[in-house]
Amino acid sequence: MDRDRIRLPLLIGAVVIALLLGLALGGAGLLGGLFGGPDAKSIATSSLESMRAQNKLDVFVARYVSVTTARESRLGFSTERTLILPGDVRYVLDLSKLQQDDVKWDKGSSTLSVRLPDVQIAGPDVDLAHAREYGSGGLLAAFTNAEQGLDQANRAKAVADLRKQAMGEVPMRLARQAARQAVERSFAMPLKAAGFEEAKVVARFAGEATDTSQWDVSTSYENAVKEAERREAAQGQK
Repeated sequence: MDRDRIRLPLLIGAVVIALLLGLALGGAGLLGGLFGGPDAKSIATSSLESMRAQNKLDVFVARYVSVTTARESRLGFSTERTLILPGDVRYVLDLSKLQQDDVKWDKGSSTLSVRLPDVQIAGPDVDLAHAREYGSGGLLAAFTNAEQGLDQANRAKAVADLRKQAMGEVPMRLARQAARQAVERSFAMPLKAAGFEEAKVVARFAGEATDTSQWDVSTSYENAVKEAERREAAQGQK
């Protein structure tokens, strides 16, 4: 996973909408104070509807590199092809799945609890411009269409491998953390604007454990290319 391509959620659109909503509710709260003050539940409900209207939200983006090798043997001859394929994966939170019973206000602790749908992955969006293919050649490659078949097999395996990497424990944990932070900010801003300065928002996924995020360490694109070139050079010396 390429750290330079990872971005934590900035949710600019959501924050702007929530801020405008909060300011409006805050102004209404001044008048409402004459009749008992603003209602946190109503504010949370309005925020929920605003977020649901946004539909799906990209909370996290990561780049991965897949290195796959396919081999074929016929009549005592063999050939192989290696593909290095980078691709970007987006982590998406489907806000339309949020329901009213997913949002609960505890007046005693001034805490708004939000239960989130799990993060989904979209992609990978493969970067064909930076893909690299290497082959061992030989008679089988020269006189048959073996290389074409190997390339097709490699591409299918590479896409599946990129998705598998994206579904790993660490990147999914980071994506969920980013989603929680984004949702908590979007609910907290209108509450605070309406005068609930002590309000806390806690967003959680069902059954999740304590978050202990750490960076994933995977093969970089540059290292993958160097390794493939080293292997091809070694084969050429045999």
